[in-house]
Amino acid sequence: MMVVPAFSRTGTGRRGGSGGAPVGCIIDLDGTLYEGGVAIEGAAEAVTRLRRAGIPVVFATNTTRHPRRVLVERLRVMGIGVAEDELHTAPRAAAAWLRRREARRLMLLLPEAAWKEFAGFEVGETSPDHVVVGDLGEAWTFERLNTAFRALLGGAKLVAIHKNRFWNPGGGLQLDAGPFVAALEYAAGTPAILVGKPSPAFFETAAGTLGVPFGQVLVVGDAVLNDVRGGQAAGCRTVAVRTGSFREEDLEALDTPPEAVLDSIADLPEHLGA
Repeated sequence: MMVVPAFSRTGTGRRGGSGGAPVGCIIDLDGTLYEGGVAIEGAAEAVTRLRRAGIPVVFATNTTRHPRRVLVERLRVMGIGVAEDELHTAPRAAAAWLRRREARRLMLLLPEAAWKEFAGFEVGETSPDHVVVGDLGEAWTFERLNTAFRALLGGAKLVAIHKNRFWNPGGGLQLDAGPFVAALEYAAGTPAILVGKPSPAFFETAAGTLGVPFGQVLVVGDAVLNDVRGGQAAGCRTVAVRTGSFREEDLEALDTPPEAVLDSIADLPEHLGA
């Protein structure tokens, strides 16, 4: 796997440890704030308590299924007020990365609802310079995979918005985009360029909006191998929550455990002394 190089960091601070020190929080959405389209008990109150305590918050997600405006509305219905510029999404990060590299023509393997972030690019399946892979869910077909495979053989670069192996939409785990990215990597013999979680650059750009020393940024999420491992690779403090796609066995794969494993996001304010 190729990972986008990290951006330079600003500020220093304590890494690890729990509560007490001023922090800014990068909070995951699906599986952390809500699950199966329903807010996790205490999530809205937890965010409110963090804000009242003066702790800046940004919300980060790998989802490619919905544009930011839809996520904002979904959170509003759940009682969580979030502005679009507080949402750091993997499609947004991917589009910014592609613009910096002057990409021109893209094959977008993600729901059309998420294409808005890629305004200004040519989109099509003929002679793309980049194949951008997100989560198509049940829209994945052999024909789509094979068309992408041929584009990669023709010289296109493979960009993975994320490589999540699975997620829990409610009702049990199901395949996410990662297995399809892996299939294209294997077939075309080319590594994917990762721009979403767990890329350190994803967390560093999100952290840059918080206005606190980098070492005091706390990443909170349910997906241990994406949220915790990715946050640690970027030099952030990390907390895992036992909701969503959390699995105990994933903690054993970490070189360093998170500073805390909480039952849910509802316990975060107390952990931070808010």
